Amino acid sequence: MSQQRRRVYSGTPWEPKVAYCRASRAGNFIAVSGTVAAGDDGKPVAPGDAYAQTLFALRKIEKALEGLGSCLADVVRTRVFLVDFVDFDEFARAHREVFAGIDPAATAVQVSALVAPQYVVEIEADAVVTDDR
Repeated sequence: MSQQRRRVYSGTPWEPKVAYCRASRAGNFIAVSGTVAAGDDGKPVAPGDAYAQTLFALRKIEKALEGLGSCLADVVRTRVFLVDFVDFDEFARAHREVFAGIDPAATAVQVSALVAPQYVVEIEADAVVTDDR
């Protein structure tokens, strides 16, 4: 018997173009797609600013989790893609502000590019809902 899967969408133009959702929940597991700092209009927020883009992306992730009955406290892993590791400290400052005390497993890697040159950080998250939310 397969588990029912629930999805949330953020409305970015890429979701229907690529055929994916912002986050998907199966049972108590939630996977959040790679998230950049794209506003509701699909345009980059804070181009080139790793700190601001990290915070914006994490708030988008938080909204997606809430749409599936979860929250940031349920996050067990993040994966961060940085265009340049020179931005690591700014990403880390924002990640720490959001996840201090939650302390998910985390991976950060440098990549050659993201979907547009204005983006310097992209974040994925996995969460496990452990109560009756």
